[in-house]
Amino acid sequence: MLQHASLLDLTGKTAIVTGAVGIGYGIAYRLSEAGANVVVASRNIEEANGSVKRLVEAGLRGKAVQVDVAIEADVKRMVDETFTTFGSVDVLVNNAGIYPSIPVMSMSLSDFDRVLSVNLKGVFLCTKYVANQMIKQGKGGRIINITSIDALHPSSVGLAHYDASKHGVWGFTKNVALELAPHKIWVNAIAPGGIMTPGVEKLQKAAPAPQGVDMTKMLETFLAKIPMHRMGEPDDIGKVALFLASDMSSYMTGTQVVVDGGVLLS
Repeated sequence: MLQHASLLDLTGKTAIVTGAVGIGYGIAYRLSEAGANVVVASRNIEEANGSVKRLVEAGLRGKAVQVDVAIEADVKRMVDETFTTFGSVDVLVNNAGIYPSIPVMSMSLSDFDRVLSVNLKGVFLCTKYVANQMIKQGKGGRIINITSIDALHPSSVGLAHYDASKHGVWGFTKNVALELAPHKIWVNAIAPGGIMTPGVEKLQKAAPAPQGVDMTKMLETFLAKIPMHRMGEPDDIGKVALFLASDMSSYMTGTQVVVDGGVLLS
């Protein structure tokens, strides 16, 4: 029986984390701290470089790669570059996602397609090409999909496209877990609640509220529903991602871990 330190040791493994800031950085930090080589992949290379710089300043390792997860050629290149640099791909965290607040009655087809392309098609493409590499390696692997409590219950008006994408990722997670289990590739999901990230803060400050919606009052109402009485932090998700990426979760696949401060209880 392995000691707990060994169970959490990712030395020699390589992880790809899509989405460079907020939850993505929180996850990249914890995986790198556990010894993994971490590729921080983002459409915004400046953000990816910034996150890697923070890792290096903390004495950790990371590599930035530019990728649009909705573009197949980009995803193939990301996987090839990761393998060429580190010699394996052992962990994938599908974290990249967008969440523009637009009520359905004001939503265009392109608005809907854009969210589904990034949040759902991107998970499909990254999973397909990373899993293919894992199967070639023959050592198994871990795939972690970041869903949302919105995969279980809507949080606010204006996120119908986002909720549809996250329900889709949860369904995709369960089915792919079945398909990849014979290859010892475990596929799980994390459903964050309200996490205070740079993207959330920017949305609150800059995005116009849907007609008839008071964003300040909505946030106050949301906080009042959280039994822990606080918003989550990226590290709250990073620690759970480390658990799912490590041998601590050796008998788990096709499940979703809710990390929401208890908000769904209300």
